[in-house]
Amino acid sequence: QVQLVESGGGLVQAGGSLRLSCTASGRTFSSFATGWFRQAPGKEREFVAAINWSGGITLYADSVKGRFAISRDNAKNAVSLQMNSLKPEDTAVYYCAVKLKGYGLGLPGAEYGYWGQGTQVTVSS
Repeated sequence: QVQLVESGGGLVQAGGSLRLSCTASGRTFSSFATGWFRQAPGKEREFVAAINWSGGITLYADSVKGRFAISRDNAKNAVSLQMNSLKPEDTAVYYCAVKLKGYGLGLPGAEYGYWGQGTQVTVSS
């Protein structure tokens, strides 16, 4: 069992930066690939970025590539998402989750679970 808690969200102006953190309980967290997802009002949840268990492989949605960076510190049971050059369309609740099974890091091949409660990111224009 893994429990995830997201933090770091907030209100920022367009062009600004935020750093989200996903902290896990459970000693097996370091063996899981981990992903960030987001859900805007009235929209389906979408994939943002993911990182494999060692941190050596990452994957990004086209919409955030070059602006966001995912990283992990297994000693601290944490995965971070550095978000730069934020846009109003990045406004959403951001969730982290661990990969349970499947192939690759992205959807639909990988299945994610143990979702956190989410953290709100609001980007004003």
